[in-house]
Amino acid sequence: MRGVRISYLIEYPEYIPQLAQWLFECWGSILGEQTPEARVKKLKAHMNRDNLPIAWVAHANGQLLGTAALRVNDLEGREDLTPWLGGVFVGSDFRRRGIGAALCATVEEAARSRGIQTLYLFTLDKQAWYSRLGWKVLGPCVWYERPGDIMCKQLQTA
Repeated sequence: MRGVRISYLIEYPEYIPQLAQWLFECWGSILGEQTPEARVKKLKAHMNRDNLPIAWVAHANGQLLGTAALRVNDLEGREDLTPWLGGVFVGSDFRRRGIGAALCATVEEAARSRGIQTLYLFTLDKQAWYSRLGWKVLGPCVWYERPGDIMCKQLQTA
C-alpha cells in the first residue's frame, strides 16, 4: 500500500477512538470489556516513546491502518518472559498488504535498538503468519481460557 507511515501513537492521539473500537470489537468480549472506553484507557498508557509500553500506528493519507506495541509483559502468569510484541492489529480493509509485517518489524527494531535480544508474543491463531516472519513457537499457553502459543524471536544485535 502506497504512502504507509508508521509513527508513535503519542504523535497521533486522534487515532485512539478508532483503535479502541477496533480492539474492543476484536478482543473486548474475551477480555470482558463492556465498552470501547475501557480500551481507550489502556491505549493512553501506551502513549510513550522511551518507556514501555509503547504503541505505534500505521497510517496513510490521514487514515488509520493498524497498530502494534512493545510491552514489558503481555501474558498473565508469564512475567518471567520480557518484553513482548503485543496488540498487533490491522483493520480488516487493509489486511494482506504487508502492514502487519511492517508494524512487527518496527517493534522488533525498537526492541533491538534498546539492546533487547529476545522478544516474545502470544497468539491464539496466527502461528503460521508469525512463523513466516521468523518467530518460533516456545510453547503452549492459555489466554482467558483459550489455547494459544507463546512465540519468541531472537533479535540480531549489532
